Amino acid sequence: MFIRLAWRSLLSRKGAVIMTFLAITVSIFVLLGIEHIRQQAKSSFSNTVSGIDLIVGARTGDINLLLYSVFRLGNATNNISWPSYQDISTNPKVAWTIPISLGDSHKGYRVMGTTTDYFKHFHYGQKQALTFAQGKAFFNVFDVVLGAEVARKLNYQLGTQIILAHGMASTSFSQHDDKPFRIVGILQPTGTPVDRTVHVSLQGIEAVHLKTPHGTKPHGTKPHDLTPTSITAFMVGLTSKMATFRVQRDINNYQPEPLSAILPGVALSQLWQISAIMENTLILVSVLVLLASLLGLSAMLLTSIRERQREIAIMRSLGAPPSFLFLLIQTEALLITLASSVFALLLLSLCLLLSRGFFAENFSLSISTHIFDNNILYLLLIILVSAMVTSLVPAISAYSNALQKRLNN
Repeated sequence: MFIRLAWRSLLSRKGAVIMTFLAITVSIFVLLGIEHIRQQAKSSFSNTVSGIDLIVGARTGDINLLLYSVFRLGNATNNISWPSYQDISTNPKVAWTIPISLGDSHKGYRVMGTTTDYFKHFHYGQKQALTFAQGKAFFNVFDVVLGAEVARKLNYQLGTQIILAHGMASTSFSQHDDKPFRIVGILQPTGTPVDRTVHVSLQGIEAVHLKTPHGTKPHGTKPHDLTPTSITAFMVGLTSKMATFRVQRDINNYQPEPLSAILPGVALSQLWQISAIMENTLILVSVLVLLASLLGLSAMLLTSIRERQREIAIMRSLGAPPSFLFLLIQTEALLITLASSVFALLLLSLCLLLSRGFFAENFSLSISTHIFDNNILYLLLIILVSAMVTSLVPAISAYSNALQKRLNN
């Protein structure tokens, strides 16, 4: 009964109700959107790399090294010489290493030179290993393995030949079109930057930059025919976790050239500390916008009480007690907020679906369109309770006016 009466009452004031509905919808959309993207960003970043003890690069800040080596964002300040890499990798405390060479691209996707150890030792999420959806790891110099998104977006299949380009632009005028690569493997989706990476051997990176007559390839097809002169960074797995800080200190004090060794987990924590101020500011702004909208709801209901004196008088003549009017106003506030919440959730789902590619390409973030988690449900509950609290003012006003007129009669 309350719901039916409240709904009819709202329909009789369509103009004011629609404006209030839109204001609350936008504010809920902003608040839930910020919270969802914040949680997804944390989850995506945390799951990007697992089981890596150290990441080593040329001397730079910890966060910059993490961003360009793991997330393929930004560029290195310098390269690491191949002799230095070999020297560190032969340390008895080092179990394995994954060299990384960046700098080229294919249609906007990063090309990463590495070795087959990458497919053996690199893990993501909860120490999940990379697996192949099709094909196998590269063996010859001009073999290439694609991340899942690259293959899907560009509609590539095994055996397709692709051309790499120098630099990171989506459109490059410096293409290595005289040295095509053949797709030999496609990885399973991981939800990490691996999906957006084109993987080739280190020897392939060297070969593609060799000065050779147009239309000819370097002699030899085996990976060991070409030796790199430098790499961008490398990941390290140690024989014992106890040696982590010792090896890190040794690399940071490495004499032949200035290097930096970082712990991925620590660097991620630093990244979140930096972004925490911005996160909290965005959340505060969205909360204030929501509060303003709810106060607008309260003002609309308070104004409607004065406009509905005839309606209230009819209810009183039919025997409606003051508590009836109190509950009616509360029900109207609840209906508007519920409708706004549902519409905001639908709008948020649509926007996330349309913007997934944007976040992936520009921020290396894998954003899920599944928005119903505990945090979102908790926020929705807080929003509904807040709406009921802010509507207490008009509800109490309606109750007191009805009670006073009843006493006067």
